[in-house]
Formats: sequence, structure tokens, C-alpha cells
Amino acid sequence: MLPVLMLLVWAAMQAAMFFYGRTAAISAAHTGAAAAAAATGSTSDCRAAAGAMLDQVGDAIRDVRVDCQRTPTRATATITGSILSVVPGWTATITHTASAPVERLTR
Repeated sequence: MLPVLMLLVWAAMQAAMFFYGRTAAISAAHTGAAAAAAATGSTSDCRAAAGAMLDQVGDAIRDVRVDCQRTPTRATATITGSILSVVPGWTATITHTASAPVERLTR
């Protein structure tokens, strides 16, 4: 009975790490897209804002890559990285993309 209980606890810990990494990627992508979508925003603002958010969440995601794009109408941020794992030899990669309309001044 004890091995089954330990396996369930281990699986629950892995699920928690997966969802923590996923939530961190979602937050960073939305933060980066919002920074780039500002009226005076740029792709550098996107990378800086997403990087600052990822610094706050610590090591929820490793080997992070932040890709930002801005067109005249949309700003997009994509976060890609590896989540923490308790299973030896297994690494899950997570990718999340967020986009927002670019703010424009109107008269």
C-alpha cells in the first residue's frame, strides 16, 4: 500500500510543478504582450516586462526563451521553457502565447 501512496504523492507533486510552470508562462506572456501593446511600447519593453515577471516567479521555468513581435495592430509575446520535474530524465516543454491590440491615440 505504501508504494502506491508514494506514487500518488509523487504524481501530485509533478502535476503541481506543471501547473505552476504553466501559470508562470501565462503570466509572463500576458505581461510582455501588454507592455508591447502600450502606445509607446516596443519589443524591448515586451522582453523586459516578461523577464521581470519570470524573475519574480523564480525557477518555475528553466531555459526560458521570450519572443516578442509587434505589428501596427497587434503585439504578441511567446514564452517557451522547461518545467521542473521530479521524474528523472523527463522534461516537459511549455509554450504560451498571448497577444493584445496595440493602443492607438484617437481624436
